[in-house]
Amino acid sequence: MTSVGFVLMSYVFFFFFLSVGRCQLQTGFYASSCPNAESIVKSEVSKATQQDSRLPASLIRLHFHDCFVQVSATGQFVESVFFVPQGCDASVLLDDTSSFTGEKTAGPNNNSLRGFEVIDTIKTSLESSCKGVVSCADILAIAARDSSVITGGPSWDVRLGRRDSTTASLSGANSQIPSPAFTVNQLISAFTAKGLSAEDMFTLSGAHTIGQAKCSSFSGRLFNNSGSGQPDPSIRQGFLKSLQSACPQGGDATALQPLDVATATTFDNQYYSNLLLGRGLLNSDQVLSTTVGTARNFVKAYSSDQSKFFSNFAGSMINMGNISPLTTPNGIIRSNCRVPS
Repeated sequence: MTSVGFVLMSYVFFFFFLSVGRCQLQTGFYASSCPNAESIVKSEVSKATQQDSRLPASLIRLHFHDCFVQVSATGQFVESVFFVPQGCDASVLLDDTSSFTGEKTAGPNNNSLRGFEVIDTIKTSLESSCKGVVSCADILAIAARDSSVITGGPSWDVRLGRRDSTTASLSGANSQIPSPAFTVNQLISAFTAKGLSAEDMFTLSGAHTIGQAKCSSFSGRLFNNSGSGQPDPSIRQGFLKSLQSACPQGGDATALQPLDVATATTFDNQYYSNLLLGRGLLNSDQVLSTTVGTARNFVKAYSSDQSKFFSNFAGSMINMGNISPLTTPNGIIRSNCRVPS
């Protein structure tokens, strides 16, 4: 077989395995084996949110960071016919040990991802109700949906049946998760590499209607954008001054600012309206509005039609949850989401 033929065959098998995983996920997966599974997750997410209003955004982000890192069974990202790709596999939840390195210390995750204790609590409740049945990967998917609903966002039927990985990839987490400094083209490339569309990217970016970001993730835009020595001109002046005051040069890089300055804890379409007003916090947010063409058209459409955004967001979350899930006979059901056994 020629090298070109081998590459083509590799992609055929890659998408075959991806399709098999998608076909095996289904709604109502635990209807018989653990009928209270989704209600248990919903209850725990609700209780946790009452204690910490930031948790819904954190839980959606956990699911995203889990699914976006595709690795092989050995913990390496390889484009080959000889492995079943792993995406939504709960690898992001694994703790480091003396003999195991997970993804929590990767640049996009370290001292940034939150909500691990909530997942632990949910898992404990599920193990008490139906031991060894519900995967940690499915918990992440259900919790993400419930986090949207509890903050006023859309709901969707979560397709379940994922199993958990026993491996993780620090290098994959460092290289595959989109950066807040990305351009539109870089964002689209990152999403299409996962089998998602440009529309999915424009839509899932709307998750930034809730949550917060550290000053370190956007402070470069405030004083020395792209090494220019000047602020990013796309930031509206009043917003720029408030951010410079909150995140001064030499200040606390870990200080937090809301991704949606108007309705920080409500899941709505205000995020897109903010972008049109030059109030996008991250570069990867604001470029959606400043890039003429399809990106800006989506921003305008979603800013004027919340129901369209909600409907598309639900569909794109389902698509994201379908990124290379481990399904039977692959993977395991972890009894402790932090431990690879």
